[in-house]
Amino acid sequence: MAKILVFNNDTDRMETYYRGESEAMPYNANRTLTVGEFRGSSGSPTLWTTKRAMQSFNTTRYLFGAPIPVGFAFKRPWEGGHGSQSQHYAGVAFDAGQVLSNTQRNRLRNTAISSGVWSYVEPASLTPTWVHFDKRFGRPACGTAGYPLIRQGSISTYVLIAQDDLNTLGFTTGGLDRNIWI
Repeated sequence: MAKILVFNNDTDRMETYYRGESEAMPYNANRTLTVGEFRGSSGSPTLWTTKRAMQSFNTTRYLFGAPIPVGFAFKRPWEGGHGSQSQHYAGVAFDAGQVLSNTQRNRLRNTAISSGVWSYVEPASLTPTWVHFDKRFGRPACGTAGYPLIRQGSISTYVLIAQDDLNTLGFTTGGLDRNIWI
């Protein structure tokens, strides 16, 4: 059973869900993305994402008109495997289509681009064997900045990243409560 924290961009509040690996992610339409697919290789008992990222996945799946095999979406910073500003840490990025043919991957990438719902879709030259798309806040991580500024009173998945990093370094943050009280 996974604890899933979802930042609801419409209400500026964090919501908590508990779901099994084969159950649909919160805000996912028609069970097209399970908790297990979203988790990928992460061993974390706690996952997080945003309502907008889930809605963007729903739109892309609808427009693509076929299942979108997701390799993984979520990683916690201490699990490694990504750069320091990865949007996977915020739970708003998807690496998908690894098992699709080149033609199908190109169609998925073009669908994600033309949908207009993603903040960033990685070019095929950077990810030739999968499609990366994300609903990041601000500019791309591979550009000049990947994370927004957080302040006292901030609530978001980016606060969870900061708390997770601080907890990993041995600082006491009160856990993953998604609120900055520094």
